[in-house]
Amino acid sequence: MNIPASHQERLSFLARVTEKECVHLLQTDARLFGDLFTVEDAQKIESDPILAERLDAFVSRFGRLQDTVGDKLLPALLISMAEKTGAAIDNLDRAEKLGFIESADSWMEMRRLRNQMVHEYIEDLAILASALRSGHAFVPSLVKSARLCVERAHRLIT
Repeated sequence: MNIPASHQERLSFLARVTEKECVHLLQTDARLFGDLFTVEDAQKIESDPILAERLDAFVSRFGRLQDTVGDKLLPALLISMAEKTGAAIDNLDRAEKLGFIESADSWMEMRRLRNQMVHEYIEDLAILASALRSGHAFVPSLVKSARLCVERAHRLIT
């Protein structure tokens, strides 16, 4: 497949960024979820700045990786593969059919969780703890999807 140099450069850049984001998310995930994150842990956020920073880092890195893959890398991959791109949900459906993500519905659930982790942070600690545990459970799937996209990008540009 003949991909213009500008697309190759973009894919290469996005692949590098995505891989770094995977590593950072996995590191933060391991530090935050050494044990099951509970409401009691959430109550410590205000008095434990290290825990608060880990929580912020997890939410930020989870969202950033999802944004990078879903909003940048995936559309760039689809274009490079001469696939039609469209609204985010259409791109996710196509990504599911191509095997880059397990499920468009699961991806949208991850997006909802990310928003919940951000917006519930201050208000309801039980919802926050539950959303964080759910986000933690999605990390392997998110990283797997990201790395499948990176792998495909590398195949397209080499």
